Amino acid sequence: MSTLRDAAMKSKAWPFEEARRVLKRYDRKDPEKGHVLFETGYGPSGLPHIGTFGEVARTTMVRRAFEIISDIPTRLICFSDDMDGMRKVPDNVPNADMLRQHLQLPLTSVPDPFGAHESFGHHNNAMLRRFLDTFGFEYEFVSATDFYRSGQFDETLREAARKYDEIMQIMLASLREERQQTYSCFLPIHPETGRVLYVPIRHVDAARGEVTFDDEHGREWTLPVTGGHVKLQWKPDFGARWAALDVDFEMYGKDHSTNTPIYDGICAVLGGRPPEHFTYELFLDQNGQKISKSKGNGLSIDEWLTYAATETLSYFMYQKPKTAKRMYFDVIPKAVDEYHQQLRAYPGQTEDQKLANPVWHIHGGNPPQSDLVVPFQMLLNLASVSSARDKDAMWGFIRRYAPEASPATHPHLDEAAGFAVRYFNDFVAPTRTYRPPSDSERAALADLSARLAAWEGPADPEALQSQIYAVGRDHGFDPMKDWFAALYQVLLGADQGPRFGGFIALYGIEETRALIDRALAGELAA
Repeated sequence: MSTLRDAAMKSKAWPFEEARRVLKRYDRKDPEKGHVLFETGYGPSGLPHIGTFGEVARTTMVRRAFEIISDIPTRLICFSDDMDGMRKVPDNVPNADMLRQHLQLPLTSVPDPFGAHESFGHHNNAMLRRFLDTFGFEYEFVSATDFYRSGQFDETLREAARKYDEIMQIMLASLREERQQTYSCFLPIHPETGRVLYVPIRHVDAARGEVTFDDEHGREWTLPVTGGHVKLQWKPDFGARWAALDVDFEMYGKDHSTNTPIYDGICAVLGGRPPEHFTYELFLDQNGQKISKSKGNGLSIDEWLTYAATETLSYFMYQKPKTAKRMYFDVIPKAVDEYHQQLRAYPGQTEDQKLANPVWHIHGGNPPQSDLVVPFQMLLNLASVSSARDKDAMWGFIRRYAPEASPATHPHLDEAAGFAVRYFNDFVAPTRTYRPPSDSERAALADLSARLAAWEGPADPEALQSQIYAVGRDHGFDPMKDWFAALYQVLLGADQGPRFGGFIALYGIEETRALIDRALAGELAA
């Protein structure tokens, strides 16, 4: 363990760098609460999206790294801001007309448009927990509604009443003059309608812990700040939650970064110590727009899992968190193949290299062996040329390429074959475009077919790849990538593809010759 800990203390992998920052908070004294607290936040105004998963996955990676370099116990809380008022109706849920009748109610007071749970907030919370449980995360779920109403937040709310002027000073400095006139860090919950009110606060009684305000009809009310009768605006709530829970680490998207001084300042005013922060870049949809819960754009977790295994999504999340990521269906094949490349590399790596390998962080230092002897991209091309409708048809080709493989001995490969067929039919087939070969390409393809006809011995991928290169050189392709582009575009209807020698070995020499014949006869382009 000491050797591993020594290596982890020097590792440049970003989870270890973050873990060391957390450890530095307690270089003189262990936390009085007896543990280090990691937190992630979720706004259940819409269905959980893949960015929400990413936040928990990445925080878990930092937590695991921390547990290598420290013996201090840890906890991870997933906090749902489900007491927020519903400001608008999401675009991707049913019964929108019904939901419009409940605008400004706390999300846990809005009826569930799906009719399955106690409220819309409860529905979205259940969706989040199901997603997180699918990935085996160890976490504790906390509902803001429960946190406010149960009294767990009361002492911090009383302190917010006592420090009201200091909190307002921090907030007003960040607001436009017009907004300053009506802003209050406290949002009353109307005693009759139950709606979250965005109204000026006339008076804060710090001693009694009460706020006085006029509702939208001019009626005066006085409410205690405790017990769920009021809630904090979202920026003060961020800092107050840090103080109340004594949070040590939280990451959030770049869109929050300008608010960090506000969160920290309010946490400190309320007697807390601001946590270590990690700001990640945003996830973008296919059009380069930020992924939004209310719009439902970009990939969902369920959509990713329709076409690839859970670990590949974790791999995608590990990569360059400080870089904006375009997250659409076409990133999946690359993520699958790169994940398995890292698995294959892991056993032969040094301790330092293993700690920098994404699969260490995905699997908590105990990654499995990869049995994906056929890359996912090649499986996609096999599905294309073989017109396979299910993974059983794919196995007829796979067994010839890897006789020792079977669904029982290679479960990852078996799973990937099924994913490849599904992905091909949904995304590749509708966009596949073949083109006829040029005269020079036609001559080269005919030559390749003739050389394959004369092939003797096993269908070795590297030997076949060398033969393909020889054909390209003999027919004057310069650069050589033009020759491979022709193979992909003419034979596979795609701009990119696998190592073609490996593809021939998988698909079969005679099958490849028949494919070339079809292309030369104009059948594919037709």
